Amino acid sequence: MQVRFFKLLDLFKSTQVHAINPLTSETSSGEAPGATSGRGGSKLNNHLLKLIGSRPKTHNSVSLAESLLLAYGLPNAQLIEPPIEPFLKPISLVETLSDIYHRLQGCTPQDRPLICMEQYSILRSLGDPKLLRRCLRDAHVFASDLHSKLVLYAWLRFEQREDEPAGLSPAADSSIDELNFGCGTNSTSDDCNLSVNQRSSVIVDGVEDSIVVGQDSAVLFYIGHEEVRCLRSKIASLSFPFRTMLYGSFVESKRESVDFSCNGISAKAMQAVELYSRTKRLDSFDPEIVMEMLSFANRFCCEEMKSACDAHLALHVKSVEDVLTLMDYGLEEMAHLLVASCLQVLLRELPHSLHIPQVEKLLCSSEARERLVMIGHSSFLLYYFLSQVALGESMTSNMTLMLLERLNECATEKWQQVIVLHQLGCVRLQREEFEEALRCFENANELGHTYSVAGIARVRYKQGQRYSAYKMISSLINESSKPTGWMFQERSLYGIARDKISDANTATKLDPTLSFPYKLRVVLKVEENQIQAAILEIDRLIRFKLSTDSLELRAWLSIAAEDYKSAIRDVRALLTLEPNYMLFNGKVSGKNLVGFLSCQIEQCSQADCWMQLYDRWSSVDDIGSLAVIHHMLANDPQKSLLWFRQSLLLLRLNCQKAAMRSLRLARNYSTAEHERLVYEGWILYDTGNREEALSRVEKSISLQRSFEAFFLKAYVLADATLDSQASSYVIDLLEEALKCPSDGLRKGQALNNLASIYVDCGKLELAERCYKNALDIRHTRAHQGLARVYHLKNQRAAAHYEMTQLIDKAQYKASAYEKRSEYSDRESAQNDLNMATQLDPLRTYPYRYRAAVLMDDQKEAEAVEELTRAIEFKPDLQMLHLRAAFHESMGNLSLALQDCKAALCLDPIHVDTLDLYQRACCRATEQPR
Repeated sequence: MQVRFFKLLDLFKSTQVHAINPLTSETSSGEAPGATSGRGGSKLNNHLLKLIGSRPKTHNSVSLAESLLLAYGLPNAQLIEPPIEPFLKPISLVETLSDIYHRLQGCTPQDRPLICMEQYSILRSLGDPKLLRRCLRDAHVFASDLHSKLVLYAWLRFEQREDEPAGLSPAADSSIDELNFGCGTNSTSDDCNLSVNQRSSVIVDGVEDSIVVGQDSAVLFYIGHEEVRCLRSKIASLSFPFRTMLYGSFVESKRESVDFSCNGISAKAMQAVELYSRTKRLDSFDPEIVMEMLSFANRFCCEEMKSACDAHLALHVKSVEDVLTLMDYGLEEMAHLLVASCLQVLLRELPHSLHIPQVEKLLCSSEARERLVMIGHSSFLLYYFLSQVALGESMTSNMTLMLLERLNECATEKWQQVIVLHQLGCVRLQREEFEEALRCFENANELGHTYSVAGIARVRYKQGQRYSAYKMISSLINESSKPTGWMFQERSLYGIARDKISDANTATKLDPTLSFPYKLRVVLKVEENQIQAAILEIDRLIRFKLSTDSLELRAWLSIAAEDYKSAIRDVRALLTLEPNYMLFNGKVSGKNLVGFLSCQIEQCSQADCWMQLYDRWSSVDDIGSLAVIHHMLANDPQKSLLWFRQSLLLLRLNCQKAAMRSLRLARNYSTAEHERLVYEGWILYDTGNREEALSRVEKSISLQRSFEAFFLKAYVLADATLDSQASSYVIDLLEEALKCPSDGLRKGQALNNLASIYVDCGKLELAERCYKNALDIRHTRAHQGLARVYHLKNQRAAAHYEMTQLIDKAQYKASAYEKRSEYSDRESAQNDLNMATQLDPLRTYPYRYRAAVLMDDQKEAEAVEELTRAIEFKPDLQMLHLRAAFHESMGNLSLALQDCKAALCLDPIHVDTLDLYQRACCRATEQPR
C-alpha cells in the first residue's frame, strides 16, 4: 500500500523530471555512517544546499520538504510492517509463569538451571532486563558443571555489558578463572589450578604406585642423537603403560636406554617430562613445550601430567589470538580445560569474536559442534547464547543461521525445540527463504506455539497469498477463547482499509503497548492528507513509549508539514538514543539530516541553548530537553557537564543503555579529578555498587567541595531506610550542596530532595519553604511535593490546586493526573485516573485503584476484569498480587494460587505475595475434596 501525497507532489512535477536524492547515505559510497562526506552524496548535498539556499521562495523553487518527499516519499505500510518477534509468546502468560514457578519449587538442583533458562525465554518478551538477569544469575548459581558455569557467567556479563562500570569495580572484572574451572565455590583459584600439580603419587588401576626408592635406577631416553637421563621409577609413575614398559616383561625393563626417536617428542620436551616427573611442576616451561608434553601424555596415557598440562595451558589463554592458536590443538588433544579457557575468551569478546572468520570454523559447523561434543563443551546453553548474540547483530547473516541450526541439533526439551524452530522461521523469513521459513513456523506451531501462526500467515502474505493469510488469522481469532492484541495487529496487515482500522483499534484496546497499530493509523491518515492528525496519533505512542522509529516517523511527518523545528527536535532526540541512526529506511544519516534541517531554522548561540534548556526542563519536556542538549554537545562535544545532564534525562526516560553511555562520556571528558570521581560514583551507584560509590564521592569532597559531590552522597544515603540521625545527616549534606555553585536546574532538584526529607521527618513548614523556593527557580515538579505537604496539613483543596498547576505546566502529564486523583473526590479521581491511563496505559496504579473501587462496590467480577485487562499486556507484580487477593476473598483459591505463583515467578521474595500464597495454600488444604 503506497502512500499517495498527490497534492504536494503535483506542485512541482512540471519543474523537476527526476527526483533528486538530497541526503544520500554515506554508506552507499562505502564510508561509515556518520561520515561527513561521500563520493556520491557530496554532489547531491551541494545541489540541495543550492536549492534550499534561495530566499524568498519563488513559485518554481523546491523546498527541503518537497525534495525529501520526492526522493523518499512518505511512510507506507511496508516500511512500518512489524517483525515477527523471535520470542516465546504463550497465549496465557500468567498460567505459564505459574507453572514455571511450581516446577522451580519442586525440581532437583541439577534440573534448576534449564528451568531458569526456560523462564528467561518466556520473560524475554516482556523486555525487562532485570528479570532476565535474575534468571541468568539463578541458573548460574545452580549450575554444577564447568561448562554451564562458564557459559552462564559469560552470558550474564554480556547482558550487563552496557551497565557495568568498566574498570571501576573490582568485582566487575573478576576472571572466569575464579570460577575455579568447576572447583568448589570456597576454593581459591590457586588451589584449583595448582592442586593437580602438587600430587606426588599416582593411582594405577585403583592401587597407589609405591616404587621402592632404594631400587631406583636411571634410564636413558634417546631422541635422535640426544639423550635424556631420567629416574626409572619417576617415569614409571606417570602411567600404567610406562610402568609396564619399565618394570614389566618388556625388553625395555632390562635395558638402561630406550630409543624414543619415533614417538613424536623433542629432546627438550622430554627433558621437561623428566623434570615434571620429579617435581610435578610446569611453571618454568614455555607453552610450546607444555603442548608437546600434553600430546606425549595423551599418547602414553599419563592422565595426571595431561591434567597438569591442560590446566597450565588454560591459564595462558588471554586473547582471541591465543584462542586461534590453541583451540584447535585443545580439541585434537581432548584438553577439556584448555578448550574451556578458549571458549571463555571467545564468549567474553562477543559480539566482536563472531565476526572473526576462523571462529566460524571453531563453533558454527556441524563438524565443529561434534568436536565440542567429544570434549564435553557443546550444549544447548552454549548455542542458545551464541545464537541470541548473533540475532542481535544480524538476523540475516549466515553466522546467525548456522548457529541456530547447531542450536536445533542440541534442542531436546519441547520448549527448546519451539524457541529454535520459531527463531529459525524468523531468520528464514528475513532472508526471504519462504519455504524453509514456512516449514519452521509450522513445526513450531505443531509443538504448541500459537504465536508461530503469525509467522505462517506472514510467509503466505509475502508469497502473494494475502487472503489466505487473512483467513488464517481470522480463524485463529475465532477459535481463541480470549484473543490477544497481536492477533488483531497481524490481521490488520492483510485486510482492506476499513478492516485495517477496526483491527488496529482492537489491537490497541487489547494491548496498547503494540506500536504498529498507531503507525498504521498514521499511515492511513497521511494517505488522506491529514498530516496534523497523523502527528497527533504518533504523539499518543511517544508519550509513553519512546523509541527511535517513532521519533523518526514524527520527524518525517513534521518535515512534510514543513515544521522544521519539531523535525530537528525529534532527530536530535533519536540521535541521543542511537548516535549512528539512519533515517528514511536506512538511507539518510541522522547527522546529515540535522545539518540540512538546521539551515531551515534560526541558529542559536550556546547561551540561547541554555535558556531553551531551562524552559524545556521547567516544562517537563524531556524530549525537547534532550534535543537542546544534543545541540549544545554538537557545539561543545567535550563538555562533561552536558553529558551528565543528558544521562539524567535518559534515566528519567528509562533509557538505561543510552544513559550509561552518556555517563561514561561525562567521566571520560572530565578535566578535573574531583569531577571525574563524582561521575564514577554515579556509574557505580547506578550499577548497584553503593559502597564503592560512597568511597568515590568521599575522595571527591576531600579534593574539592562541590554541589554534585554533596548531592550524590546525600542521594546514595537517602536511598536506604533512614532513621532520624541519618535523615539529619542527609539534610546537612543537601544544605552543603546548596551552598556550592551550581545552576537553577540542579539546585531546584536539591531543594526538592531536601523538602522530601523534611516531609519524612514531619517538618512540614521547612518542607513547604523548600518546595516554594524550588518553584521560584522554576523547578516545576516541586508542585507535586508541595501538594503532598498541603495534603498532610489537611488542606486538600490547596493540594488539588498545586497538582492542577503541574498539569497546566508539564508536557508529560500522566503522572500528574494520577497524583491529583489522590486529592480529588471519587468522581474526579476516576476522571483523572482515566486520563492518566489514556496518556500512559503502562501506569498500573489507575487499574488497581479502579479495581479496588469496584471491589468496594461489591462488583467483584468487574474488579477482576479491570485487572485482567491490564495484566494481559503488562503482567505487573502488584496487579497480580491484588488479583490474587481478590480471588482469595471470593473463594477462588486455585486462581489465587495461580496468580501468586506467577507473581513470585517475577519476584520470588515479595513478602506480601509470599504471605498470601501461604495463606491460600493453607485454605486450599483445609477445603474438603
